[in-house]
Order: sequence, then structure tokens, then C-alpha cells
Amino acid sequence: MAKKINPATKSEKKKLRVACIGAGGIAGAHLTEFAKMDDVQIVGLADPVMDSMLKKAEQFKIPVENCFTDYRKMLAILKPDAVSVCSPNGAHEENTIAALEAGAHVIVEKPMAMNAKQSQKMIDIAKRFKRKLVIGFQYRYDGRSAFLRDAVKDGTFGDILYGRVQALRRRGIPNWGVFGRKDLQGGGPMIDIGVHCLEMCHFVMGSPKPVAAFGNCFTYMGNKPSTTKSCWPNWDWKNYTVEDLAVGMIRFENGAMLNIEASFAAHIEKDIWNFSLMGTKAGGQWDPAMIYTDQNNHMVNIHPTYIPDNGWGGIWVSKMRNFVEHCLYDKPTLSPAEDGLMVQKMLDAIYESAANGGKEVAIK
Repeated sequence: MAKKINPATKSEKKKLRVACIGAGGIAGAHLTEFAKMDDVQIVGLADPVMDSMLKKAEQFKIPVENCFTDYRKMLAILKPDAVSVCSPNGAHEENTIAALEAGAHVIVEKPMAMNAKQSQKMIDIAKRFKRKLVIGFQYRYDGRSAFLRDAVKDGTFGDILYGRVQALRRRGIPNWGVFGRKDLQGGGPMIDIGVHCLEMCHFVMGSPKPVAAFGNCFTYMGNKPSTTKSCWPNWDWKNYTVEDLAVGMIRFENGAMLNIEASFAAHIEKDIWNFSLMGTKAGGQWDPAMIYTDQNNHMVNIHPTYIPDNGWGGIWVSKMRNFVEHCLYDKPTLSPAEDGLMVQKMLDAIYESAANGGKEVAIK
């Protein structure tokens, strides 16, 4: 006869109660992954725009009474275990600190904040309240990043000397949201899309400490009306205050250097989303994943025949799962806040250099 289980003593699997601040497109990516996990319960949403929030609530079966236009009220009433901060860049610091102080772990979308000073404050608060703080750097979860990172760790590259990062759109100025407003975003393509390729290259390099940077920013299309056909026409050019193209050079404590190029609009052949590395023993690139080296007195190219967790869907599964396991089971995160701070310092230095005529800026 089967042994009976006493309901009172039966253990239930612990669930992470999560909420989301911000109900836009990126919040949908977070909620989609959370909804697939049997150890996660989505408990609430907060967004000042009720209509978009209610659409997300309906999609993810979140009770209307758990939707708030005031995120502080949501934190106080629902007391979530963890919070996804998916608001515009200008609100990241405020939203993250409020969630940490309310006792929640936080994953905050990239960039970490508007500047390094805000980022450091977020880290300090997380430590004070003994909460976990993770940055939404999904591209370090990509299988191509893992392939190159493992090769760097194994010594295949020798010493990394130089990296080149490119996040370039021929014509891709966002025609929604506040991407064109420096006061709310902190900048344009450098902080919005350049940050992705920068963070994954920096991660693959082993996250060396940046010590100085210089660069420049150029605006020549976004602040004017355009009749050129593109996939995202009719952007808000009247309120466009960010750069179209940004370039920079970063120097690291170990002597390595990194060049970065990022654009919303540039006269190039096609969009580019990639980075490459040069080392003393080998070089390589992210897309397609490849290592260039010498073997048996010949120059050879090495590429993997299988890449797991590749593409947009795969990296989001890994990114959100890693956050949940970091919170519930204390598994290490691939995206610690300290990495977010280093990336933010690099972005700050390039923007500061651009504002000062391209002079080198020390990174402390």
C-alpha cells in the first residue's frame, strides 16, 4: 500500500515573487521568461501609463488590483521578493534604490543608470540592505560570447591587446519612446546600443579595469526632418538631443585598448553588430564566432560547429533564469553590478571627452 503524505508536512517548492517597474516592450521580454518558470510567481506591475500596463496585465494574467501607477505603492503593498526595473534610463536609479530599500532583489535593464555616480549609489544601497543587484546585459549569455570567453580563459588568445566594438545602424533612429532625449536617456546610440556590444566584449576580455578614454559624438541627421525611406521613419526630430554617431577609445590598466563605434544613423553599407579581439597568440570575432591563430606552421581559423543559447530567444532564457537562480539558490550571476559600473564609467568618459573636444578623460 502506498504511503500517505501528510499535507501539513509536505514541502512546497519555493517561488520567487517578482514584480516589474515599467510595462513597455522590454518588460514584456522579462515577463515572458518569468511566466515560463515554475519557481516564479509574477505578482504585480507598475507604470504611470495605465493603458499599456493593463495590456501587459491581461497578457500575463496579472490581477488588475495588482497594477499600480505609483511604483512605491506597489512595493509597499505587494512586497515582492524581486523586481525587474524596465523603466527609461533616467528612472533606473530611483526605481532600483526604492526596490532595494523595500527588501527586493533587482535586475535593472541596461544601461545601469544615467552615470557612474548613480550606479555607485545603487551598489552601495544593495550592499547596505544585503540585496542582490544584477544588470540586464543579455549578450554575455550568448553562446558566441561563451565560446570566446572560454578561449580567453584557457589562454588561447594569450594577452588581449586590442578590441574593436561596433554597434552601427545605417538608419535606425527609434521613432518611439524617449530614445532621442538626452535628459531622459543620458545619450544616444553609445549608451543605448553601444553599451550591449561594449559590455559583451569587455566581459570576454575578462573585465579589465578601464583607466582612461577619449572620443567624440556627432549629430547630423537625427535633429532634422528626413524623407529618406527607412524601417523607422518619422522620428521626433524636433526633440532630438542625442548623437547620431559616437566613437571612442578606451585604455585599460593591463595595457589593452578598445575602440568603439555606435550609430543610430550613419553612411555605411549595412548595419553591424559585432566585436573583434587581437591577442598575442590569437584573434577572434563574435559574429560569426571565430578564432584566428597559427597551428602547425599555418594560419588557421577555428569556429565551433554548435553554439548553444544563440540568438535573441536563447539569451533571454539564460539571462532571466540566471537572475532567478541567483536570487533563489544563490547561484553566481554573470552580470554583477560591479561590471555595470565599469561599463558606465567607460560610457561617461567618452561622453565627457566628446563634450571637451575629444581630450582624454581619466577613469577612476
